[in-house]
Amino acid sequence: MSILDIIQKRHSCRSYQDKEIEKDKLDKIFEAARLAPSARNFQDWRFVVVTNKEVKSKVAECTNRPEVFEKAGAIIVACSNMDYVMKCGQAIGPIDISIALEHISLQATELGLGTCWIGSFETEKVREILSIPQQAAIIELMALGYPAEPGKQNTRLAIEEILCFDKWEF
Repeated sequence: MSILDIIQKRHSCRSYQDKEIEKDKLDKIFEAARLAPSARNFQDWRFVVVTNKEVKSKVAECTNRPEVFEKAGAIIVACSNMDYVMKCGQAIGPIDISIALEHISLQATELGLGTCWIGSFETEKVREILSIPQQAAIIELMALGYPAEPGKQNTRLAIEEILCFDKWEF
């Protein structure tokens, strides 16, 4: 499968089988994250992978869709351990975490797993449940698991609506 095939197959999975994810698949998924580029090669990401059913249920309760996410094989809590800001004015944490999570998402798709970015969650409750220190920013959560049903692709804008060359023409 080509990378474009994997990208086209990837979708936000919101229905999971109650099935454990094999260690070799988790190893491949987090190797993909480890190899993601990061600002100044700081590799500032840290991941807490929640697989214990009771803990996963508590973390899922902190989201807007607990009934969906607690069934996933894992919930990934993606954190940044730096507050470095690039010359362009952007903090590296959200950017580096996003790149690493997309690597996770694409590798998971290739392995037959589904993912869903979770941006709606109660940060401080997650922090408390998982004993994440205050100096670590919790950037994003991601559900990971075996899809319970086939995914549907969302429509995308035409290339002409998102791309121009040499100057802003939108």
